[in-house]
Amino acid sequence: MKVLKGQDILALGFMTFALFVGAGNIIFPPIVGLQSGPHVWMAALGFLVTAVGLPVVTVIALAKVGGGMDELSSPIGKIAGGLLAAAAYLAVGPLFATPRTATVSFEVGVAPLTGESPLALFIYSLVYFIVVLAVSMYPGKLLDTVGRFLAPLKIIALAVLGIAAFALPAGTIGDAQPEYVAAPFSQGFIQGYLTMDTLGALVFGIVIVNAIRSRGVESPRLITRYAVIAGLIAGVGLTLVYVSLFRLGAGSHDIAATATNGAVVLHAYVQHTFGSLGSGFLAVLIALACLVTAVGLTCACAEYFSRLLPLSYRALVVLLAGFSLLVSNLGLTKLIMFSVPVLTAIYPPCIVLVGLSFCKGMWHSQTRIMAPVMAVSLIFGTIDALKGAGFNMPEALAHLPLSEQGLAWLVPCVVTLVAAVVCDRMLGKPREVIA
Repeated sequence: MKVLKGQDILALGFMTFALFVGAGNIIFPPIVGLQSGPHVWMAALGFLVTAVGLPVVTVIALAKVGGGMDELSSPIGKIAGGLLAAAAYLAVGPLFATPRTATVSFEVGVAPLTGESPLALFIYSLVYFIVVLAVSMYPGKLLDTVGRFLAPLKIIALAVLGIAAFALPAGTIGDAQPEYVAAPFSQGFIQGYLTMDTLGALVFGIVIVNAIRSRGVESPRLITRYAVIAGLIAGVGLTLVYVSLFRLGAGSHDIAATATNGAVVLHAYVQHTFGSLGSGFLAVLIALACLVTAVGLTCACAEYFSRLLPLSYRALVVLLAGFSLLVSNLGLTKLIMFSVPVLTAIYPPCIVLVGLSFCKGMWHSQTRIMAPVMAVSLIFGTIDALKGAGFNMPEALAHLPLSEQGLAWLVPCVVTLVAAVVCDRMLGKPREVIA
């Protein structure tokens, strides 16, 4: 029976970590650290739940069913599961996350040197997606190209930044913004959504499993074990990165008090700490971080849609990279503006799907439980999304429990879950249909 060597397991863990650490993972923690002030560690705790805990749990859940989101969502039916999977793949693929990797790496690392002209963004994104296209054409070599080469470079760069954040703080911790004074944990929890890591984990599951299989491992038990180990390695790495970036942001009040996003905080810090070399260092770090994530997303999306559409994997890689190139040239501000409501709507059903998948042995029928709870989570997640997008909501919907924290879906889902479990107990085991 084929098994992975220790160095392959480590490379797999590095690859998984590198796939997750992209644009959002680097730009959101510093602004949360800056804005939460003295409440930084409570906000960080909430952030770590959605940006580390949920993605690691999702990788484990996917590994248990073979790596595919289709298998995980099978209890809610083929059509509903397919729609949810397609929405997740498109959101973290060509519509939002993949283009965002290019725009963030441009605005943080390149724009300070070249200016933010549309031509500069186009040239940068063109070169960027040509590299993404070239690496994504060979998914069987990801463990070598990413796990053994790109990921270690990325980890070294992040380690330098992380150590500097603690050893060379830029200044004092400022006052917290009102929302972080009122509810630092829930604010951090919601900010963790924006990394898209849980949706990314739903997409990356198949990439991780395929990387294991590329080494000749076929045993489902071993595939699950290696995927779990990779997820845990990635979780530890993500936690260390986030903690250091929270510290960096919290101590940057003196140099970036008026910053409105994490990119500004990061640039101010490296300029202050590393001088003129700071801009070059940050440009390399962000480009590496974003490039690896873009490759993983492109591979995963092409792998998924090649099973649904009459197109080959390589043809889809070309289409996805080309479409992402076009969307990336809309600019970072528009991308984030469009993505936040969509993520707010589809995150709750994905969280419910992953959470309930671990409890399937506790009831007679998974469908009876998962279908109604996920439907309710989508409805109330959509209400949160519409409210966040600025739509006027009826009074009854505008002041739901936990609505101010963006968690209006939580209480209705718990109530629905209890009711569904009671019905499941009353109905007993489903009758088997005899052909």
